[in-house]
Amino acid sequence: MRFEVKAFRDKGGIVALRVDAMSAAEASLGVERQGYSVLGVAARHGFALALPRRRARFPLLLFSQELHVLLEAGLSLIEAMETLAEKEAHPHTREVLDQLIGYMVEGRTLSYALEQSPSTFPLLYVAMVRSAEKTGDLPVALGRFIAYQTQLDQVRRKIISASIYPAVLMAVGSLVVVFLMAYVVPRFSGAYENAGRDLPLLSRLLLEWGTLLRANGASVFAAALALAAAAGFAVSRPAVRQWIAGRMWRIPALGERLRVYQIARLFRAVAMLLKGGIPVVSALGMVQGLLRPALRSRLALAIGAIREGQSASQALGANDLTTPVALRLLRVGERSGNMGEMMERIANFHDEEMARWVEWFTRLFEPLLMTLIGLVIGIIVVLMYMPIFDLAGAIQ
Repeated sequence: MRFEVKAFRDKGGIVALRVDAMSAAEASLGVERQGYSVLGVAARHGFALALPRRRARFPLLLFSQELHVLLEAGLSLIEAMETLAEKEAHPHTREVLDQLIGYMVEGRTLSYALEQSPSTFPLLYVAMVRSAEKTGDLPVALGRFIAYQTQLDQVRRKIISASIYPAVLMAVGSLVVVFLMAYVVPRFSGAYENAGRDLPLLSRLLLEWGTLLRANGASVFAAALALAAAAGFAVSRPAVRQWIAGRMWRIPALGERLRVYQIARLFRAVAMLLKGGIPVVSALGMVQGLLRPALRSRLALAIGAIREGQSASQALGANDLTTPVALRLLRVGERSGNMGEMMERIANFHDEEMARWVEWFTRLFEPLLMTLIGLVIGIIVVLMYMPIFDLAGAIQ
């Protein structure tokens, strides 16, 4: 996204700089690093914003894994960073690594360098590194993050792999229906135009669609492409995606599963921070961005209740941020003083439960989807051939 930043230097006037960045905060930081004092930041609106360029994504997990290996091998932090930069071939990743090395050569900490790129390194990661710098166990903290991210990726892969077959089945069925409606039906409509017989209502409607497509095929095709492009553009907008997500959350069974998935993600992130020595209130505040807005407001209320003296289990339970299993395990963790391990067990339990539910749902959904597609295709074929059946009956 492009931003216009108004800034000034001590020995110069006010200037307007155009900066490409992921957020206004990142644009402001980039200008400040050039020696300017920022007065204001505004997004540049226009046609270029309608089709934004997707910026290359920094491989955070791979970076953490490689840095962890090099530190465990005995290299110093700056030597490990320089090694990663030297072997990197991707321009964007190399640029990020060079920026981190530049800050560290100036005497800054790694956490400070990471904090200067909020769109690349999330607050959760920065807080973990800052805590590890105080205790001197950065390789251990990186290992915790690797385990955290690997577990999240495993859950995500299970969900995606379970969705592949239904998606392929739906795509193939849709293509068959489009082929029948766009190619076969128009030819049948031409054959029945001069038949001189009364057709059943549904057959007549289907054949009228075929006649319309034969007469205005280019216009219908262009309208279909325009609708598809508009739908794709709408889905790419954050507001539309939030609206769709909100409707999905209102589906009783699905909404509850999505809530449990977010709760598991919350507990896994907090567990990682607690094991790194971060207090529970600070850890909960750092993971607010992982939740959807409705749950985020509940978490803010829970944090306020904990500050007022309530236990974490009471505060989270009162704001519907637990499940019966999670609530009992939290109480056990509070009694034993091992909240980090208990939160990780909560996340593991619900992740396995989510995987089982997804597997059950796909086993139920696949035959239902096949039945629906077969029924639609069968109805179209029967309606096309119904006039032939009627003619054959009249001849007999």
